[in-house]
Amino acid sequence: MLDNHQKNIATFIHLSTFSRFFIPFGNFIGPIVLWLANKDKSEFIDSNGKQIINFQISVFLYAIILGTLTIPFFIFKIFNGIDFIDFNGFESFHVNIGKPSPLLYIGGALGVIAVIGFIIELVLIIVASLKARDGQVYNYPLTINFLK
Repeated sequence: MLDNHQKNIATFIHLSTFSRFFIPFGNFIGPIVLWLANKDKSEFIDSNGKQIINFQISVFLYAIILGTLTIPFFIFKIFNGIDFIDFNGFESFHVNIGKPSPLLYIGGALGVIAVIGFIIELVLIIVASLKARDGQVYNYPLTINFLK
């Protein structure tokens, strides 16, 4: 039987990911510290801790993949517009601003996907914390199970 203390700890494990807005890598540090300190107290706390840690690691990997896809499009567009042949000191440095490249549109679309993913991540964390408050374990979608 779950008591309110166990539900509260599980809820705070999920909500501790918001500490990333104040502490670098707080979305990893907060849940890991709370989970390690309380995982032996309850299977419910252990399950919730593993879920949020797996989700945060998965989101981090997805962000790295999306970043490696997005950044080159912007770099290619920036360096495409610079005329290196006419560079004579800083007197005749040219940056040609022409029509937008399809690469810029692709990079921009990937950036929009990243913003939408961030919003979805925040919503899923709130949903999981509400489920933990109600005594349920929430399985995050598209999560790679590193901790089983």
